[in-house]
Amino acid sequence: MPFEWDAHTYDALPLPHVEWGQRVLDRLQLTGTERVLDAGCGTGRDAAAALDRWPGIDLVCLDASAQMIEAARERIGERAAYAVADLTEPLPIEPVDAVMSVAAFHWVTDHPLLFRNLAESVKPGGRLTSDCGGEGQLRHLDAALVAVTGQPKQYIRFAGVSDTEAELRENGWHPESVRLRPHPVRLEDPDLMETYLATVCLGAYLAKMPAEEHRPFVRAVREAMPEPVVDYVRLEIDAVRL
Repeated sequence: MPFEWDAHTYDALPLPHVEWGQRVLDRLQLTGTERVLDAGCGTGRDAAAALDRWPGIDLVCLDASAQMIEAARERIGERAAYAVADLTEPLPIEPVDAVMSVAAFHWVTDHPLLFRNLAESVKPGGRLTSDCGGEGQLRHLDAALVAVTGQPKQYIRFAGVSDTEAELRENGWHPESVRLRPHPVRLEDPDLMETYLATVCLGAYLAKMPAEEHRPFVRAVREAMPEPVVDYVRLEIDAVRL
């Protein structure tokens, strides 16, 4: 089940997601007149950057979190359309020419279903350009979660290259390029690390706990990490709708 995000705290953090979003936009290959879906738009940061580059696109911002959609609406206003929707369900939108997505797909554990739902909303020949967590991501956090909870990180899927290529082919896409890119982020300040972990990495855990348990849980995870490093590995996908 999707969980709600603290959208404004998220947006205030020093996120590496900004760089990931710029890479997605650099690869998007738009002419500037397309209808584009931002799948898992978050606070609308990347959608706003896309509109700055291509003011003529018809942009749809979609996210499972109502708080994220509200933050995106505050940022972008009437320059886009908005939908609160789950990527594991048929998407409530008219067909688009392209899909962009930054730091979202790893929250969907069923990637074949994800790619199939996206394919059903994209015109033949349309493009998918995305970034998400990939194989090998968050090993430091996994070590800490094993120490604290007995299990590595749950509620996510960090997929590899070969599995992703196969799942794209089987669900309506031709994969042009699928690759992994390490991008570790070091946060030496304990308070910043705890805010980052609570807001970006551990929300699904905290959603299941009483509020008074949040801070002790996040602190225990932070103290159990072998290094103050969020060891990201990005899965970058470029594919064409068959």
